[in-house]
Amino acid sequence: MGAGAFLLAAALALTAFNLWDGRRAGEAAQAVLAEMPERTPRPSPEPGEALEIPDYVLNPDMEMPTVEIDGYEYIGVLSIPSLGLELPVMSGWSYPALRVAPCRYLGSAYSGGFVIMAHNYARHFGAIGTLAPGEGVSFTDTDGNVFEYSVAETQILQPAAVDEMSSGGWDLKLFTCTPGGRTRVTVRCEAAP
Repeated sequence: MGAGAFLLAAALALTAFNLWDGRRAGEAAQAVLAEMPERTPRPSPEPGEALEIPDYVLNPDMEMPTVEIDGYEYIGVLSIPSLGLELPVMSGWSYPALRVAPCRYLGSAYSGGFVIMAHNYARHFGAIGTLAPGEGVSFTDTDGNVFEYSVAETQILQPAAVDEMSSGGWDLKLFTCTPGGRTRVTVRCEAAP
């Protein structure tokens, strides 16, 4: 009976820690957003005005510009309106970085194959599995270029299915672990027309 009580107490302590860590991560991401420079989308040209072609169109393989905040480099902001999420995205990923904000895993918004990963914290990617086809997702880089996407499909993958998660020619992919880490939720998106 003592062992059962100990295991129950340990489970409750782990649950409490996970809830606290998720809240802390959400607050950390919001603090980064508050420090990011204003992300003003590029205005459309007036009639008769020459269209300015962004550098990334002329050179899609260029590195995405970054801004450094608290020792981490960020490439922009991911917005998922249906989930009420607006999150900074780090340039590269590491386990410590994932405890702060979503991270770029592969690719770029410029050249495609853009993959963003995050923990399944409630204030990060915890609810992406509920996204339905047709829902909108956007990414704004640090230069103010806006990339609009539409959810095409959501799939549950095995943890070792890295090739399935990162391949397929999708413009944007979002992924996270399910609670307990037994599988991964992957959301595949197409660039909006």
